[in-house]
Amino acid sequence: MLKCGIVGLPLSGKSTVFNVITRAGAEVKPYAGGKTEPNRALVSVPDKRFDKLVEIFKPKSEKPADVEFVDLAGLSRDAGKGAGLGNSFLSFVSESEALLHVIRVFRNSSVPHPENSIDPLRDYRIVEAELIYRDLGVISNRLARLEEKKAKKKLTPAESSELELLKNLESHLLDEKPLREYELSDEQKRSLSGFAFLTLKPELVVLNLDDTQTDENIPELSGLMSEMSKKGIKSVRVYGATEMELEQLDPEERIEFMKDLAITEPGRERLIHEAYKLLGLISFFTSGSDEVRAWTLREGANAVEAAGAIHSDLARGFIRAQVVAYDDFIANGASMSACRDKGVLRLEGKEYIVKDGDMIEIRFNV
Repeated sequence: MLKCGIVGLPLSGKSTVFNVITRAGAEVKPYAGGKTEPNRALVSVPDKRFDKLVEIFKPKSEKPADVEFVDLAGLSRDAGKGAGLGNSFLSFVSESEALLHVIRVFRNSSVPHPENSIDPLRDYRIVEAELIYRDLGVISNRLARLEEKKAKKKLTPAESSELELLKNLESHLLDEKPLREYELSDEQKRSLSGFAFLTLKPELVVLNLDDTQTDENIPELSGLMSEMSKKGIKSVRVYGATEMELEQLDPEERIEFMKDLAITEPGRERLIHEAYKLLGLISFFTSGSDEVRAWTLREGANAVEAAGAIHSDLARGFIRAQVVAYDDFIANGASMSACRDKGVLRLEGKEYIVKDGDMIEIRFNV
């Protein structure tokens, strides 16, 4: 199951953002609650293409693509050294495949800031430093074991390579730079997967504003936006408390309030779509009268991997994939026979790279 971990300082509005995304109704407190267990919710990825296919095929069952969001405990200073809820927090973060880093921009005197002032760049750096410190601890422990084997001349060639790589990564982290900024080969990334390094995970910054902060040029954000631009990190703006309330309104009322805030897409949809892109995911569809289903796949995956996402038997006995792009299907009157006549319904082999929105039927023999 794909997971996005929501991280940030206490009282940054993480649980509010979680509720905006998931409509889960998690408890929101105006003080640091000291929770250790995260809130979790499975969220369907909004997709108008999927909705249209359900409308066309009227299937007995329908299954959209899903992503799990995990609202983690607030991360305080020195969490990487075990302070507060640090160790339990960091164990939950390591399970996530991407991070949504909530930064507080809103002002609210009834919700005191743990650092006593609004400073998005400082807050961003505090959390990043704790994640870096945790990764340094993981590397330090592994290096100690490898150095011990080296002293006994028991290192394998693979371990010698690992030792050299980890020393380079340690040096990189000591320069206060996350591992996602270190250039790694695909093979090196695979070799490091077991460490679950936190700063190697893709990250999206969620700017949590109040409904008075509608101006693009918010003075407090200048430093953070400059740093994110240098690091190539994307951000999305959310009016956390207001958008959580909007989710409770009738659709017509919600649309009116969104117009007042110049919001063109609900916060939950913006965040889910951005998180989906952050993970490098696409959707392909299987469709018919029995079921319409959206399947999740890594961008760049081939037809056999798509078959395996459906069932391992389909990948093992793969012969061909019958493929038509969703847009071509709709443009040809939602008719497979018309798509075939126009040549846009085609058979593809194992190496075909699946595109976002492909409608696929796997032909196989086991």
